[in-house]
Amino acid sequence: MHLASIEAKGITQSRPHRRPVRSATQALRAALSFAAVAAVMASVTGCGNNYRPVVSAINPVGPAAQPQKFAVAISSTGTPANPITGAPAVPQPGLLTFVDFSGDTILITANVGVNPYYLILNGGTTTTSTANTGYTLNSDHTFTSFSIDTSLLTSQILQTTLLPGANPVAILPEGVNTYVTDPTDTPGQGNISQFTGAPLALRQQLAIPPAYTPVYTVGIASAPRVYALSASLPPGAPGLASTIEVASNTLDPTPIPVGVNPVYGVMTADAKRAFVLNQGDGTVSVINAQTNALDTVPVGATNPITVGTSPLWADFAPVRNEVVVVNAGDGVNPGSLSIISIPLCSATAQVGNPNCDLNNPVDAIGFGTVVATVPVGVNPVMVGVLQDTTDSRAYVINSGNKDLACAAPGAPITATTTGCTLSVINLNTNTVIATIPLPLSINVDAATPFKNGHPNYIAVTSGTPTGKVYVVSPDSNFMTVIRTDTDAIDTTVPLQGGGVAVRVTQP
Repeated sequence: MHLASIEAKGITQSRPHRRPVRSATQALRAALSFAAVAAVMASVTGCGNNYRPVVSAINPVGPAAQPQKFAVAISSTGTPANPITGAPAVPQPGLLTFVDFSGDTILITANVGVNPYYLILNGGTTTTSTANTGYTLNSDHTFTSFSIDTSLLTSQILQTTLLPGANPVAILPEGVNTYVTDPTDTPGQGNISQFTGAPLALRQQLAIPPAYTPVYTVGIASAPRVYALSASLPPGAPGLASTIEVASNTLDPTPIPVGVNPVYGVMTADAKRAFVLNQGDGTVSVINAQTNALDTVPVGATNPITVGTSPLWADFAPVRNEVVVVNAGDGVNPGSLSIISIPLCSATAQVGNPNCDLNNPVDAIGFGTVVATVPVGVNPVMVGVLQDTTDSRAYVINSGNKDLACAAPGAPITATTTGCTLSVINLNTNTVIATIPLPLSINVDAATPFKNGHPNYIAVTSGTPTGKVYVVSPDSNFMTVIRTDTDAIDTTVPLQGGGVAVRVTQP
């Protein structure tokens, strides 16, 4: 608008400088124009019709509409007993809640299975995809799938009943296939179940080697192969990563050895490397997914990579070529965040890698180096990285000592309370730049008007003018929303049940 006004001043004379008398040429042109219009009007009137000027619509010009973004949360409503009749507790359906990113308003709620305990979106395994389908595992032995759609109804949520004895712990959507991790305490009985179709139907079960139990499946959408992580039975020995070839849906007969008690893993967006977190020995195993073997790291690096005590979650900072790993510690003293450099050679960065093959790139110098270990709060359980090219930050939720109540925001920590907080780490300086106390939530029970919330799940998404961080807790009925431009709590959103998990449809 400012530029338009400047241009207008350049072509418009002010009133005192305008010529008060028209030239003869101008007067003649005006007279002819008036005569022409009068002739047209006369001809139209002579036909017996009223004159109607033609109006041409002008389409508005502006930027293209932005895709709508959601936070998707699941909550558990529990199994309350009837307080009037004294009837025994009846399991209640869990609740699915869609929250609009722009206004933090609830768009829809719908029922899923009883006490849901796991949530994933089909874009939730990569930093580049937009999700259009969600999945939950539920305590009533069901597996549900739903569309990411603001017109979604409970009746449109598809439900699959699991096989007797199945107790799945994780889901990996991978193209037309959905892999469900089903552990067991009985050697030789653990498997990865492959589901297809709508509603999802069991196609086959891929058996894990005897004396191991599957705990998680690592991969991204469109990856040619994914990895089923398995812990030893009994625990204490090194685990395995079994390769699932997606094209044939077969299990490679030769698993890849990893560290003790693997619990979680992440795969890079290009599907070239997978990182396996071994909670039992405090290491991260690196798999070269193109050679389908443990990665051959540069001189001076090690594989597995030693991190902190009890690593259990990780996320990528792709702009910085880093993977960040949360180390829970002992649950009483502060945990930490390990920041690992993971650059691969490229056409523009081949220093130290003269044999770089862009179709199968080798690790660049510095790959696997722990560049920093940053102390955070007590019992950190999850990390999310702001996928922003200008300001790389990681957000770690600290659940605190599970045996103690969360301290109220602003109150000192005492012998009977613990800090339930969010640590904000600047990845440019590898320092904690803010520690945000998470609020107490309002409880519907008037006898206990406030209820502590030990955070257990986080989702981070970028945006303009601000990104947002969503945090839920199993002992809080509210989801906390934090702005990333101020690193301060913006609002809370009611979930009508204890928060279980939250995901975002876009990074």
